[in-house]
Amino acid sequence: MSRRWVLLCLLLSAHCSLMSQPISQWSIVINELLPDPSPTVGLPPSEFIELKNVSNTTINLRNWKISDGTNTAVINSTVILPKDSFLILCSNTSANAFQTFGATIGLSNFPSLNNDADIISLYSSEGILIHSVGYSIEWFQNLSKSDGGWSLEMIDPGNPCAAFSNWRASENILGGTPGKENSVAGSNKDSDLPALLRTYTIDSLHLIAVFDEPIDTGSIITNRFSVSSLRVQNVHAIGPLNKEILIELIDPMKRDAVVELTVKDISDCVGNGIGEMNRAKGGLPSMADTMDLIINEILFNPKSDGYDYVEIFNRSQKIVDLKHLILSNKSGTGSLSNQVILHPVGWLVFPGDYIAFTENRQWVSQHYTVKHPEWLLGLKDLISLPDDKGQFVLLSINGKSIDELSYDQKWHFALLGDREGVALERINANSPTQDADNWTSASSDIGFGTPADRNSQRFSSNSFKGSITVEPKLFSPNYDGRDDYAFIQYQLDQPGYIATVTIYDSYGHPVRTLVYNQTLSSQGQWRWDGLNDLSYPLGAGIYIVLVDLFDLKGRRKKFKTPVILAKPIR
Repeated sequence: MSRRWVLLCLLLSAHCSLMSQPISQWSIVINELLPDPSPTVGLPPSEFIELKNVSNTTINLRNWKISDGTNTAVINSTVILPKDSFLILCSNTSANAFQTFGATIGLSNFPSLNNDADIISLYSSEGILIHSVGYSIEWFQNLSKSDGGWSLEMIDPGNPCAAFSNWRASENILGGTPGKENSVAGSNKDSDLPALLRTYTIDSLHLIAVFDEPIDTGSIITNRFSVSSLRVQNVHAIGPLNKEILIELIDPMKRDAVVELTVKDISDCVGNGIGEMNRAKGGLPSMADTMDLIINEILFNPKSDGYDYVEIFNRSQKIVDLKHLILSNKSGTGSLSNQVILHPVGWLVFPGDYIAFTENRQWVSQHYTVKHPEWLLGLKDLISLPDDKGQFVLLSINGKSIDELSYDQKWHFALLGDREGVALERINANSPTQDADNWTSASSDIGFGTPADRNSQRFSSNSFKGSITVEPKLFSPNYDGRDDYAFIQYQLDQPGYIATVTIYDSYGHPVRTLVYNQTLSSQGQWRWDGLNDLSYPLGAGIYIVLVDLFDLKGRRKKFKTPVILAKPIR
C-alpha cells in the first residue's frame, strides 16, 4: 500500500478499506515501557509505553485502549501504524518531550505505571485483548537500573507471552529507546513448556490454578483438569494475562484435606504443550492458631545495600492461606506498627512448607542459595528489622498471635567475627521461640542463610528417650553446620523443678555453668557450644554433664551424662 494512500486515509476518514481488516491477538505488542523515570538518565522525566506493529498490515488505532486495570486511556484520534513501526504513548503533558524520539500520542487518563509491578493491557476498538504485560521490578535483571531512569525492553516481539525471560533493562546510554528498535532486541524463541506452579482457593467449590505463563484459551477444556477424586464442572481463564484458570468443582473440598490438581493437553500462546510440571497441591485452608506456623529464620543485618528476610515454617497439619496472615512490628508496650499482609490474593502453605519474605527476591537469590525460589516471595514493604535487636509478631487477620520473636544480635555464634549478612536460624521447631538457646547463626558451609529451605542448624530429633539425654554424643563446634552444639534435653514427670547444669572436664573440674537455679517446664533443652565460663574454647576430650534438679517439696534428682568434644574451635 502506498504512502499516498495512507496519507489520504489520514486526511479523509478512519473508515478506509485498510482499516477493515480483522485484528488478531498480538498483532501489536507492548514493546517497551518506563515505569520509574526518576532519576533521569537521558529520557524525558515521564512514563511512557511503546507499541510495535508486528503484523503484516497497517492498522488504525482509533478507539484503541491502554489500561492498567484502574485507569484506561482511549486513543480518540485516527492513528495509522504501519507494519514494523513504533508508537509512543504518554500523558498529554509529556507528548511534546517525546515527539523528538518518534511518533507520539499524548493521552488523557494515561495509566500510571507502578514502579515495582503492574499489569498493562492493550485492547482494540472492539474490546479484544491484543496484548498484556504483567511486569515486575525483577524484570530489569539489574539492581542499579531497577532504581529508576531505565526502561524495560522486550527482547523478541515474536515471543509476546514470555515474561521475565523476554524482558531486560535497556542498554541504551539514554536509558531507553522510545520510537526505535530496542537495544536488547534479538531472537528469543519460546521453547519452554508451560508449568503449573501452584493453586489457591476461593471456597470449597472453586480452586484457581496458577501457571508460569499465559495459557492459550483454546486449549482450556474442562476434561483436561482433574482434582483428585473430585468432579470438575467447568474451567475458565482469568484475564487479562490468562496465567490463572478458575476450576469449578461439583464435589466440595474438605477443610485441610490436601488434593492434587493434574492438568493435561494444554499449551501456551505459541503452542508449547505442558510437560511434567502439570501437578500441584490444593485444598481448603483453615485459620492458623498459635504456633501452627512459627518464625523460623531471619536476616536482620544484611550486607551493605542488601535486604532483610523473614522465613516462616508450617509445623501444623493445617493448610493455611497467606492472605489470612500479617507480619507486624511490636513495641515494648505491645503496640503494633508496619503491619503487612503476607499475600494480597491467596497463597496456600501446606504442612511442612517453608516460606520466606523479602523486599528484593533478586538480591536474596544472588547472595544465598535459594533451592526453592517459588517459596521466596517479594513484599513491597517488609517489617522493620534493626541490626542489633528487634521485636515482631506473626498474626492472623483476626488479630490472634501465631508466633512472636524478640531477637538480639547476641544470639549469634559466640566466636563469629563478622555478623553482617549472616541469618539467624531456629534450631528446634518444637522448642520455645523466645529461648535464646534455640537460635544460632546459619552455617558458613551453606552461605550463611537458608531462605525458603530447611535450616542448616536445625535439630532433627523430635523425641526424648530418657529423662536426660545429650545429642549428639560427639560434637565439634567448628561452625561448619554439622554438630556444632551439644543439646542437653530433659523430660520430667512434672513442671516446676529447679535445675543447675554444670559441665566438668575429665579431671572433675567444673569448666562451665550452663544453668543456675532455672525453673523448668516438663520438657525442654539446653545447648553447650564448647566454651568455658570465660567464653574461651575448651580442648578436645570427654566431658561430664551434671544436671542437678530439685523441687519445692524437697525432692532431688541428679543426672550425669558424658559428651565428647571432638576438637577445639578454630
